[in-house]
Amino acid sequence: MFNKFESNAEPVDTTGQEFLVFTLAAQEYGIDILKVQEIRGYDSQSVTRIANVPSFVKGVTNLRGIIVPIVDMRIKFNLETVEYNHQTVVVILNLKTRVVGVVVDGVSDVLMLQPSQISAAPQFGTAFSTEYLTGIGTLGERMLILVDIEKLMTSEEMALVESAAA
Repeated sequence: MFNKFESNAEPVDTTGQEFLVFTLAAQEYGIDILKVQEIRGYDSQSVTRIANVPSFVKGVTNLRGIIVPIVDMRIKFNLETVEYNHQTVVVILNLKTRVVGVVVDGVSDVLMLQPSQISAAPQFGTAFSTEYLTGIGTLGERMLILVDIEKLMTSEEMALVESAAA
C-alpha cells in the first residue's frame, strides 16, 4: 500500500555553500552569498572620488545614510580596464566591520557547491594574491575562483579608505 509520507525522491543535500557568481574579464568568481546585502546598477555619477586612496577605490557613495566605499574589482585584481555598461553592477557587501560596494562586470547566478566540488586554491597563475582565495569551485566544465571577500575587503588598504573618507 502506498504511504503518502514515503518518498522515492533522493534526499536533498543541504550541506553545501551558496556562492554569488560574478564575472570579471570573462572569468567567473564566487563569493559567499551570506555576505551580499544587495545588488545595484553601477552609476558613476553617484560615486564621490576621494583623494589619496588606492587606485582601485572609485570613491564613496551614500547608501541610505551609510557612507560606502566603492571598489573596482578589475583594478584590484590587475585586470584590463573595461567600459562600464548596463550589465556593470555594484554588489553591496555587509561584512563584519564595514559595508563595501564592489564593481563587477556582471552577476550571473547563485550556485550551491558541495565540499567535494571545491578544490584548494592554487599557489600560482592567479591575477592576485592567493591569500584572498578560498579555493576553486567546479560544476561540470564550469570553474569558479572562490574569493574570501571578507579577508580581501578588511585588508590594510581598505583601512586607508575608511580613514580618508572620515
